[in-house]
Amino acid sequence: MAWNYYIYYRVDAAQTGRSAVAAQMLLERMHDKTGIQGRLLRKRNEPLLWMEIYENVTDGDTFEWELAEAVNASGLQHYLQAGSTRHTECFSE
Repeated sequence: MAWNYYIYYRVDAAQTGRSAVAAQMLLERMHDKTGIQGRLLRKRNEPLLWMEIYENVTDGDTFEWELAEAVNASGLQHYLQAGSTRHTECFSE
């Protein structure tokens, strides 16, 4: 069974440039490590709410481990709004 991951979070308004660079690094690393090309979206009328989407993940355990490593390597967590965290939702068809 394949899973789709939806990860959303709020970035700090003063750090949007650095957030974008870190998010791109994260997506590139995930593609390199898993072969899965993620996408980054920003919510309409709420530009500080971002979402990463990763589709057709067949090995969730390995994917989640690689994702944690990629988040740490990118430093993205340092650019989130104070008190904010990354939220992960996982769905299948």
